[in-house]
Amino acid sequence: MEKKQKKFLTVAPFECAWRDDLRFKEAGRGCVAFEAFAHNDVTVVFREQLGSQHYHYKRDNSPHYTVIIGSHRNRRLKIEVDGITTVDEAGLGLCCSSAFQSYWISICDGLISIGKGRNVNVLPLTQNHISLWKHVDCGEYKGEDDMEEDLRDEFGNFDNHQGLGSFLEIWELSDVYFIVGDEETLVPAHKVILAAVDNLDLSLLNQDFISIKDVTYPVLHAFLRFIYTGFTQIPESLLSSLRDLSVRFGATSLVKQCEEVIERFKLNKKLFDSGKNIEISYPSSQPHCSVASFPLGLPVNAQRLEQFHTTGEFSDVDVSIEGHGLIARSHKVILGLWSLPFMKMFTNGMSESVSSEICLKEVSSPKAFKIMIDYFYNGGLNLENTVDTNILLLELLLLADQFGVSLLHQDCCKTLLEQLSEGWNFIFK
Repeated sequence: MEKKQKKFLTVAPFECAWRDDLRFKEAGRGCVAFEAFAHNDVTVVFREQLGSQHYHYKRDNSPHYTVIIGSHRNRRLKIEVDGITTVDEAGLGLCCSSAFQSYWISICDGLISIGKGRNVNVLPLTQNHISLWKHVDCGEYKGEDDMEEDLRDEFGNFDNHQGLGSFLEIWELSDVYFIVGDEETLVPAHKVILAAVDNLDLSLLNQDFISIKDVTYPVLHAFLRFIYTGFTQIPESLLSSLRDLSVRFGATSLVKQCEEVIERFKLNKKLFDSGKNIEISYPSSQPHCSVASFPLGLPVNAQRLEQFHTTGEFSDVDVSIEGHGLIARSHKVILGLWSLPFMKMFTNGMSESVSSEICLKEVSSPKAFKIMIDYFYNGGLNLENTVDTNILLLELLLLADQFGVSLLHQDCCKTLLEQLSEGWNFIFK
């Protein structure tokens, strides 16, 4: 008798997991069974194409079903079809335990059934009297190599790096949340990024939740997208609302861009196709800026960012080196933006993910490490011309390799080659 080994798929908090082998065998008909526990809502999305690790159903324009079974803190069941709420029932207690429980969701020709427990069959039988529960399956847990490959697609200064845009409305490392619209949708963001924008009023960030119920989600999304990527799109009908929100928060660069578009629209309405979104870009001498030039190319005040680094304002992690004590009060989103190892450290569910302190043990040069952290905030390699500069460069080169900071690695190599061409003498320990 052949023994089939069971395989499981584990989904980390605030992440999405997609596997092609989880597709329903028959379009529009199937069932999924799973165990879940969450402090926040347990959300299951059904869509035709696979999504990304950081997919969010609120930004999905393709056909999809979203089932939110709530949590032990939020006893509410919601079902959305293509982003439109069709079921919203409070107090059901479907997900009311702080421990893992079994759940099932079945779909049959538009009929969605949801339940708790195991081995419950609410689906009709097929013509061959074979239960549609045959479509219930589990996928194999994604191994460390696969997870690292996915993270390399999002973080770590690799070729397809999306820069700060990788963190747009992502729950990882977020520390401030907008409450948007009448539905009070939560949208995550990062204080240090918002605080560095143009002339933003820092007092707005004294709280963890910012209520803007008079603003719709599309307007806030366009606002945040401009901040995190230097580019955004919005329908002409919402352009004034985007400008007003930008004025409200002190995002002067976006205010200026919106007003310029509005003036052009007044002069010649034919310039804009009413059926298409208006594109707005942050003016930059480097039109294709990525993390390689962070914070250039974004409406981020570099002086403010360096000031926050110096003072530790809005910091959420203290970085120490074993035997040398505290090195820097930093920001997880900045460290994770530049370094894949840091990003994994803060999101892998280990103690560093929830701690505001980390202690690094395998760092031989605290001085070089501090220069690397400075580099994260200003994007420049600033070294004094001393007799120890060559040794410091080599130590930086090793740190850049250790922490996966490819741009710093390139800058170190470039500087070393320049100094070699100038006849510097290098001392290797």
